[in-house]
Amino acid sequence: MRKESVEMIKSLIAYIEKYSDCDLTETETNKAFQELALQLFKFQFTFNPAYKKYAQARRKTPFTVKDWRELPPIPIQAFKELTLSCEPPEEAEAVFMTSGTTNADKKGKQYHPTFRVWDESMAGPFKHFVLPDRDRMTMFLLSPAEDVNRNSSLSRYLTKAVERFGTPNSRFFFSEAKGLDMDAVFQALQESEKQGEPLLLLGATFAYVHLLDAMEERGLRFRLPEGSRVFDTGGLKGQAREITADELYARFSSDFGVERDDCINMYGMTELCSQFYDQTIRSKHGSGVLNRLKKGPAWVRTLVLDPDTLQPLPDGETGVLAHIDLANWNSALAILTEDMGRKTEKGLDLLGRLKGSEARGCSIAVDQLLSVARKQDQT
Repeated sequence: MRKESVEMIKSLIAYIEKYSDCDLTETETNKAFQELALQLFKFQFTFNPAYKKYAQARRKTPFTVKDWRELPPIPIQAFKELTLSCEPPEEAEAVFMTSGTTNADKKGKQYHPTFRVWDESMAGPFKHFVLPDRDRMTMFLLSPAEDVNRNSSLSRYLTKAVERFGTPNSRFFFSEAKGLDMDAVFQALQESEKQGEPLLLLGATFAYVHLLDAMEERGLRFRLPEGSRVFDTGGLKGQAREITADELYARFSSDFGVERDDCINMYGMTELCSQFYDQTIRSKHGSGVLNRLKKGPAWVRTLVLDPDTLQPLPDGETGVLAHIDLANWNSALAILTEDMGRKTEKGLDLLGRLKGSEARGCSIAVDQLLSVARKQDQT
């Protein structure tokens, strides 16, 4: 690994350690974030040819960008079309891939020369938002662990959660041969009911739908011990059948005995190295004033952009989301998503996917991306 990468990693880890308190406001960390974001952009402009070409197409360079809000967010499609890596991709310790739900033949790739920054970015916020009231908790995993799917960012995320914060009674229920072992899950849930130890269920959102359907077929319901909670991540669209979030949380209450205030959804993506969380549990065990809006750590900023112009919108207005994630040190720190939302002083409100790729600003950004991709193919 080049010396510049080693130094960048040191700076990022120092920042994460210094600003690990996820209750910090953007105002409290803005100066430090600004300095490191511009430093990281210069690093990526120098060593990431694909991102450099896209930034140039947007007429953005380290000489012209003076504020982190001016960084050129690259569409997430770039991870499918381009090789976004400062370090040689063939030397990556791991490559995370997107699920390929929209195009199975073309998956987005996130190259990881090392997991030092990724792991540090994940650990503190998980503890802060999911386990603010305890150091460890028994965890049951309903989705593949890292040994089953090494190309999945979620699989590593769940595995690290158990390693750092799980009790010895934590268990994995997904195998490559059998998939989710429903019988083993049901038996373990029954044992948990009897033992009275609080339990944390973790899994992809739609894993719960399959589990709840199997419970309904067998006429099963559980009453998990007091203090138990349910963690889910991912969406509910584009699956074999659709279910609303309200319906899912109602099932958590009726079938697990876990109320909405003890449920937490994590918003993340392969293209990002950091995550956002519902503040539900954190607010319940903190201020006592319930807050279900999402928040990320101090090394991530979110801009809400007008889909037509890609200009920042004031707080409270709805637009397409762009995330500036300092933990994305090897790929591209600024990502233009396909998600709609709005920001308030209490957090980030996710409002679903951008409807219609015809939104002018987003369409132009994608066209510029594809132009860069064609030029890269020709070289």
